[in-house]
Amino acid sequence: MTISDELLVKPGWRLLFSHPAHFISFGFGSGLARKAPGTFGTLAAFPLYWLLAPLLSDELFIIFLIVAFALGVWVCDITGKVLGVADYGGIVWDEIVAFMLVLFFTPPGWYWSLLAFVLFRIFDIVKPPPIRYFDSNWHGGLGVMFDDLLAAGYALLCLALLKSALI
Repeated sequence: MTISDELLVKPGWRLLFSHPAHFISFGFGSGLARKAPGTFGTLAAFPLYWLLAPLLSDELFIIFLIVAFALGVWVCDITGKVLGVADYGGIVWDEIVAFMLVLFFTPPGWYWSLLAFVLFRIFDIVKPPPIRYFDSNWHGGLGVMFDDLLAAGYALLCLALLKSALI
């Protein structure tokens, strides 16, 4: 039986607009992509970051990310329960928030942003230890959000190592 066979509700535009939690957890619709919804969710972080970062001080942006993470725990939990699958692939708010954190600390330049994107997606997909442990053992909204936070940490570590090697 596949995940789609286990779903209580079929994800689509109707679900997306049926509750604000679904609209947010599905990344404003980016999570409805038929293929690679996590990648589309990560891509959705770019315009959101480019919109907010210039408007907020560094401190306010970090506060925004903390609030967005806490909101994500709640909305991802609601949507996971409605779908009957806690970490359904179309729930992409976790990718959006985690990748905005990565972008915040990424050096300027499109090539750094592209590298940050690739690294984050690799770590989110491959789930090296301890990411896989938390992905498998932490359930609900916190589990959905936390493993992507760890993937962001791996991506940032790699970016910092590469940047220090180039200086």
